[in-house]
Amino acid sequence: MSRSPDAPSPGVPSTPTPDARPQAQDAPEVAADLEVDALGLICPLPVLKARKRLSDLAPGQVLAIVADDPVAVIDLPHFCTEAGHDLLSAAPSPAGGRRFVIRKGG
Repeated sequence: MSRSPDAPSPGVPSTPTPDARPQAQDAPEVAADLEVDALGLICPLPVLKARKRLSDLAPGQVLAIVADDPVAVIDLPHFCTEAGHDLLSAAPSPAGGRRFVIRKGG
């Protein structure tokens, strides 16, 4: 009996693939206290805009930022993790790119 080359060895836990990482849901549009347009901006500007606008918000308030920079799907979640904010969603935006919804940590 042969085993599939992708199957884990018996008794060895499988290694999660990069796609298995927990990520923000591609949820329907979430209401935000502040909307920011970062379309056309490239790294690191979407993160810098998010940081500046979040500094004006109280903990628990929500910022939505729309960005079409391909690196934003890595940079904005990383920024949220490092800065203590919650990434609520990262869904495709009708305006293009993705709409990242961030709740300010406190």
